[in-house]
Amino acid sequence: MHIVVMGCGRVGSSLALALERLGHDVAVVDRDPQAFRRLGSDFHGQEVVGTGFDREVLTAAGIHRAEAFAAVSSGDNSNIIAARVARETFGVGQVVARIYDAKRAAVYERLGIPTVATVPWTTDRFLRILLPDGVATAWRDPSGTVAIMQVHFHEDWAGRLVTELEEATGSRVAFIVRFGTGLLTTPDTVLQAEDVVYTAAVSGTVAAVTAAAAAAPERAE
Repeated sequence: MHIVVMGCGRVGSSLALALERLGHDVAVVDRDPQAFRRLGSDFHGQEVVGTGFDREVLTAAGIHRAEAFAAVSSGDNSNIIAARVARETFGVGQVVARIYDAKRAAVYERLGIPTVATVPWTTDRFLRILLPDGVATAWRDPSGTVAIMQVHFHEDWAGRLVTELEEATGSRVAFIVRFGTGLLTTPDTVLQAEDVVYTAAVSGTVAAVTAAAAAAPERAE
């Protein structure tokens, strides 16, 4: 499919080259003609000089036939304006914007513009590498406030209600994978030994939630 990438920095150029390797038709937009040097001689897509939210520039990049648009310049304002123009003016179906400010990313998500909030995403990647057997999230909201992560629960939790695990950890069980199938829990759901449990928690409590789940449940008096 035809994809327009706004911004030819390190992320934009890498994204454009990866998309082209996957067989897509790519157009890259950047205000600085020198930025296209990052693409190298192997890139065969369009190189369009101009501002990524200018309609004439986007038209030159083939936005009318584009099925996807990525705004990955160094400016939050430029990225979100360009993303909104691509979606609202040209009707591009798949649009995403890179946003450095996590709080603003949350606002744009509510406006229907998917975002990649750079700081929370990068932090999570570091955690995954530094703590491969520790706390690593499967998903984090754009503001970085709420995280969903897999927790490894103590074997003695098997046979106990999900609500008991929630109370002990201070988190909410988002879903369970049981025998390879996702399961939304109810107050009556009982944990089984082979369950894979994903919980939602406030980011600052992730380590405490993980530790509480790994500990044996308190015995009823």
